[in-house]
Amino acid sequence: MGQKFYLETFGCQMNVVDSEQIAALLADLGFCAASSAEEADLIILNTCSIREKAERKVVGHLWRFKPLKEANPELVIAVGGCVAQQEGERLLQRLPHVDLVFGTHNIHRLPELLRRVRRQRERIAEVAFLDRETRLALFPERRSTGEVVRYVTVMQGCDNFCTYCVVPHVRGREISRPSGAVLAEVGRLVGSGVREVTLIGQNVNSYGGNTPGELSFAELLAAVHDIPALERVRFVTSHPKDISQRLIDCYATLPRLCRHIHLPLQSGSDRVLREMRRGYTAADYLDKVARLRSACPEIRFTSDIIVGFPGETEADFLDTLAVVQEVGYADIYTFLYSPRPGTQAPLRSDGLSPEVQQERFDRLLELQERIGPAIWRQDVGRTLPLLVEGESRQGGGQLFGRTTWGRIVNFAGGRELIGQVIPVTITASYRNSQLGEYWESNASVRCYGQG
Repeated sequence: MGQKFYLETFGCQMNVVDSEQIAALLADLGFCAASSAEEADLIILNTCSIREKAERKVVGHLWRFKPLKEANPELVIAVGGCVAQQEGERLLQRLPHVDLVFGTHNIHRLPELLRRVRRQRERIAEVAFLDRETRLALFPERRSTGEVVRYVTVMQGCDNFCTYCVVPHVRGREISRPSGAVLAEVGRLVGSGVREVTLIGQNVNSYGGNTPGELSFAELLAAVHDIPALERVRFVTSHPKDISQRLIDCYATLPRLCRHIHLPLQSGSDRVLREMRRGYTAADYLDKVARLRSACPEIRFTSDIIVGFPGETEADFLDTLAVVQEVGYADIYTFLYSPRPGTQAPLRSDGLSPEVQQERFDRLLELQERIGPAIWRQDVGRTLPLLVEGESRQGGGQLFGRTTWGRIVNFAGGRELIGQVIPVTITASYRNSQLGEYWESNASVRCYGQG
């Protein structure tokens, strides 16, 4: 009782959800959050292994805690998430000051594992995958903690096995959470004050596909959309090959569905896409972009792109630049290819040199720097509906919220606005955020874009 934990989270929205589950389990054990690792009795890193750089960062952090363990042998250091799942016992061998490694399917066992570490002085690596029925029974349910915006998990795992991607190897096969449980959770969250939910999964577009009689993702999205008092709904992440026309139509028929989609391209070259085992061509991708724009002219796109996949030629890379230019992404998340354990691509011998990878990476960023900021500058002078989420990190009495496109806007206003959708006039646009102005007379101004 009264002990403190320090938790760091790396990676995607799924890890954020997992960290909330970890924090809730620790709260039930009597732990409270520490403001720093130095004052903690328990340190947990919830990790990401999607890229080699992310994995190296985690290991570097863990070595930083070694002096704390030497000064306080009672300190427990634990590693969860995808690096834990991938490395297992090897982490204990590499890092002798780490006490516990628990995988993505074993978060629910954290209280038991901590007791064994504490009472029996064991060093434990628990990374066994669970069967489908057990996983379905253990889907994390979010507790209300006063936020306006929440993630809701609708599925876990992935069945695609793209040749570069470690996700199926560290998250397991795809399972869909029962739609009734999803809708019940969203209803409870909305009843506690949540006004926006983001439905998350590794590939939400394939939701329900492995469960006879279950809703499709488009049907689930429509059902969530219709929950009273919910102001907005988003989702992530979409696989281009699985976007249905019914889902595209949702952008025309569901006014509270935010006008943004994250649609990972990965490459604009058909040859590279085949090698990646993505299941679509550049033409397929552009056709779905066109249909989404037809359904919702104000939609904005973001994407993931890998530079330097083994065997990528200059012509392949130019195909990627052409798609980026044609789509006009508001933002892209770019990655230098890095081999991941268990995937097929590392077995190839035609990898590119770091110099070629970096040169192409820089050219892609240069192109995006001409496209993205111009899109966001279009907002300056417009009055946009903003869901106010809380106090801004900028300080100075400012609040922040997000537009329908997910862009953070900082503005001056009173705390009574938190949780409301208000009209804010955009006055400036920066690299990662915008500045806005709000005054009560704005309320009579017609907003551009959906709430």
